[in-house]
Amino acid sequence: MPKQILILKGSPREKGNSAILADRLAAGAAESGAQVESIYLHSLDIRPCDACELCKEPGSGCVIEDDMQPLYPKLAAADAIVLASPIYWFTFSAQLKLCMDRWYAFQSSKWQELQEKPFGIILTYGDTDLYTSGAINAIHTFESMARFLHGRLAGIVHASLNDAGEAEQNPVVMEQAYRLGQQLAGML
Repeated sequence: MPKQILILKGSPREKGNSAILADRLAAGAAESGAQVESIYLHSLDIRPCDACELCKEPGSGCVIEDDMQPLYPKLAAADAIVLASPIYWFTFSAQLKLCMDRWYAFQSSKWQELQEKPFGIILTYGDTDLYTSGAINAIHTFESMARFLHGRLAGIVHASLNDAGEAEQNPVVMEQAYRLGQQLAGML
């Protein structure tokens, strides 16, 4: 059975630069034998964690009834996870951050569903610098999360891409995304 890669697209623009690069990553992974599913988070109703702590109880999960509920089994079943986001105000988009915050619900099982998986990340930003754009903050968050989960860091693709569709005019970053897809498929 082919291995499954789950891509979480955090841009409000369905055809934005991070989404274009995520699709390129998906092509590289699929051509290397992996099955890929992409989730466009902006179209979903994902509410913030309300800190009720009910998910701490053994065998429980998140009690918030929203579009995160069908994502939990997808996250658990995925063999690898990719986060794709533009940088908004010095970190991930709100859409992606809401989703990631709700991973807290896996704590009753000590995050077994997410542990030891390969993780990849795609980031795009309007500034020309990794630091002044804030992308470095998203990278640090990503690396900390992967370490906490004992995940394997497959790779990071990031680029200064401001205008919609600009990614398609950048063959270097398109190739980096494709190769990250191949690399992720090879890690499974």
